[in-house]
Formats: sequence, C-alpha cells, structure tokens
Amino acid sequence: MPSLIETIQTILVGFYLVTLGVLTIYGLHRYVQLFLYWRYSKKAHVPAGKFSELPKVTVQLPMYNEEYVAERIIEGTCKLDYPADKLQIQVLDDSTDESKDIARECCERMRRLGHNIQYIHRTNREGYKAGALANGLNHATGEFILIFDADFVPEPSILNKTLDFFTDPNVGCVQTRWDHINRLDSWLTRCQAIFLDGHFMVEHIARNRSGRFINFNGTAGVWRKKAIDDAGGWQHDTLTEDIDLSYRAQMRGWQFVFMPEVLAPAELPPEITAFKQQQHRWTKGQVQTAVKLLPSIMKAKLPWWIKAEAFFHLTTTAVYIPAIILSLILFPVWYAHPGLFDFNSEKVALLISSFFGILTASAGSFYVMSQKAAGRNQWKAMAMVPLLMAVGMGVSVMNGVAVLEGLFGKQDTEFVRTPKYGVTGAAAWKKKASNYKKKLNLLPFVEVGFGLYLILCTVLAIWTDTAGGTIPFLLIFAFGYLYVGVLTFHSRWLAGRARKEAPVPIEANPEAIAA
Repeated sequence: MPSLIETIQTILVGFYLVTLGVLTIYGLHRYVQLFLYWRYSKKAHVPAGKFSELPKVTVQLPMYNEEYVAERIIEGTCKLDYPADKLQIQVLDDSTDESKDIARECCERMRRLGHNIQYIHRTNREGYKAGALANGLNHATGEFILIFDADFVPEPSILNKTLDFFTDPNVGCVQTRWDHINRLDSWLTRCQAIFLDGHFMVEHIARNRSGRFINFNGTAGVWRKKAIDDAGGWQHDTLTEDIDLSYRAQMRGWQFVFMPEVLAPAELPPEITAFKQQQHRWTKGQVQTAVKLLPSIMKAKLPWWIKAEAFFHLTTTAVYIPAIILSLILFPVWYAHPGLFDFNSEKVALLISSFFGILTASAGSFYVMSQKAAGRNQWKAMAMVPLLMAVGMGVSVMNGVAVLEGLFGKQDTEFVRTPKYGVTGAAAWKKKASNYKKKLNLLPFVEVGFGLYLILCTVLAIWTDTAGGTIPFLLIFAFGYLYVGVLTFHSRWLAGRARKEAPVPIEANPEAIAA
C-alpha cells in the first residue's frame, strides 16, 4: 500500500499532467484555426451590390478624459470622404477633466466649418462606454453607425470601402483591421502588434470566412442600427460590451463581414501598466461574456462547429489559470518525481516534451502565419516567438486575477479605459506619464517573485541534471515574469519622476491605473 507521501506525489504529478493537458488542448485549437485560415483565406467577402443612393451614417466617438487625442480623432473624423448632408458625427464625452473643454471647443470649430457634429456630455457615466453608445443612439439619425475609439486615426475612405456590404440586408456589422502607428516604438509595442495581428489576420479570417462567429472589436467598424436594436442594444453587464453584442446579434441571424484589407491606424499602449490594464479589462470582460452567453449558445439551434468555436473563443482567456498553476508546481513535481523530466531515463518524458512542443509550435506557427498574412517578414516574427511567449506568461498573473474576477466577482464593474498619449516615441509619452496615477498593489511583487522562483528551478535543473528538457521553458517563463514585473516598477518610477519634474494635479485626471 503506498504511503501518504507517495500518494501526494502521485496526485501532484497527475494534477501537473492534467494542467498541461488543458493547455495542450487550447494549443491544438490554434492548429484548427491555422487550418481554417489556410482553407478559407482566399474566400474573400464580396458586396452584394452598390447603393444607388448613399445612406445616412452616424459616427460615434466615445471618449473619457482623452486630453491628448480628443482633438485628433474629432478632426480626423471630419475628414471622412462622405457627403456632409449624409453624415452625422457624435462626440460622446463622459470626461471629468479639462479634456471636455478641448473636445467641446473642437466640435464648435468643426461645426463652424460646416460639419454636422454633436457634442454630447454625460456627468454620471452610467454604463461607461456601452452606456455612452446607447445614449448616442437615441439621438442618431443614421441608418448605419461607425464607431471609433479616441486613439484611432480614421482613414478618409473607410465608409466608401465598407458600406456596400450592407446592400445585403442580412449583414449587421462590418469590421476593419487595426493597424498600429507606434508599432516599432519598443519591444513591448512590437509584441502587442504581433498579438493583435494574430487575432485579426488568423483568428478573424479563419472564423469569419468559415462561417463561424466573430466579434466586433469595439472600434473601427460599422453597424447596421437595426441589428443593434434587434440584438437587444448595448448592455453594460460585462466589460466587453462589443463581444457581448456581437454574439447576441449573430445568434439572431445577423451576418458579420471582416475586411482585413481596410486598415484603421491606432495607438498601442506604450507602457506596461496601460498594457496590463487593457489586458485585464479584455480578459475579465471575455470571461463575463462566456458566463453570460455560453449557456444560451450551447442550447441554440446552431451547428456543432459554430458552438465549438464559440466555446474556445469565449473561454480562451481562462488558460491563464492553468498557466499560473504550471509555473507554481514545476518545482514540487520535479522534487516528487525528478525522472519525469529526465529525457534520458523515462519514456513518459517524451509525452512531456510533446506537450511543450505542441504549445510552442502552435504559438510560433500562429504568429508567424499572421505576419506572413500581413505582408511582414516571417523570419523576424519567428525570432520574436520566445519574447511573445515570455510576455504572454508575464501578464498571466494580472490576467489570472481577471479570470477569477470574471467568474466570481460582481458583474457590474468599472470600465477603466486605457491611457492614450497621442504621440510616438518613448521620449514623448514619458513626458506625459505623470498625468496617470499608478495605484500601488502587490501584483508586481508577485510577478518578480514568480520570476525568481523559476530561476531557482532552472538552477536546480542544471545542477541536478535531471530536468534538462524544461530549461528553455523555465528561462522563457522566468524572463516573462521578471520583464513584466520589473517594467511595472520602472513605469511607476518614471511616473513619479515626471510628477516631480513637472507637477500635474492628480485631480486633473483622477483615473487610477492598476498594475
């Protein structure tokens, strides 16, 4: 009969294998997406016809304390290549700082130039972005709604390239592809750009052109107003109102069109705290949407392959929990069963290496394919794969918290928007960093602690010569945690230094960025 210690060791190893198995399943799903992309990427959408008379369009610009980009987005929207008598522009401003004066004055200036532009300011911020969009719809005169977040720079021809798809009465939304004006500013922005390229160039194309559900990305897309109303309108019980509405609309039978060839330039978060906050909001909101809609999706009269993809899409962020667990139990499992990682002593090591190989190859293939599809150098992307894996692991603590909050926290939570700086280049945004207060919490300490723990695991693996096959992954994970944690502390230091050099009253921008 096995002893208690042997039983615990067996349970620990079994738990490790199950955790790795869950991650492997989601890794295998990436291959499914790559296959769908390969099979359907040439199957581009074609408009059913052309409008004999251009329809009325309302452009909605939701914003909140966007001092640095408010004027740019308003002026850019007024340059849209569309008849002025058919275009209504709504600036949906919930600002509480001086940026509301900047936006209002810009609207007045554009109105004097002949643009049909409305400035709509709310003081209660009820429903956050979803509430602002819903409030704007009450005053919208357009049959179609084009939405831009404040950090985007609208291409003048976007309406001319998208509206004809709505000649098909079943089309409810047309989404364009995000581009990035500060892609090359740093290694962090390069990683973010590749992450998003993977989402748009592989996931969106694979899902949309194979008949599966996709999501509106919250900005740079056009909605049929009737589709929004038919799906139940904008709702704010999740932090990803865009995914929520997208699935409700498609379950009602509305079709979506993704246009990767139409680019919408935007600003990536240039510093780590803003990136982490954005990831936290997206992750928590996606989990909230899964909790809200997956039961209805599974009960709906939909093909199994649509349901399966919806499940993977809405639950993919949940893998941060097993990723964290994997990091934590690596050393205990090694201590309990060192032969499991010894590639020279046990056949089961082949299974472990296969799991890790699947995870690495799927991520690498996914992102390399996205760069090739976007017309960029795939070899450079291949060299970036270890860094992409490291950054993805580094934000797992923040996103793991977001997953738990989405599953067990209250549903009506604050929408904390991502800071925008309206500039490119590290020197430029750092001068504005003092405007955003960084809230002190324990997460960066946890991230650095995880990194140091995994370095210890690496040292032990080398010293004992019993877990050599895991060393590359231990190093990648360790670097990721340390990179994100140390960069967070550095970001706070920069903000503090900037406030000392050029004091800005915190009251001017009260929003806190949790890191």
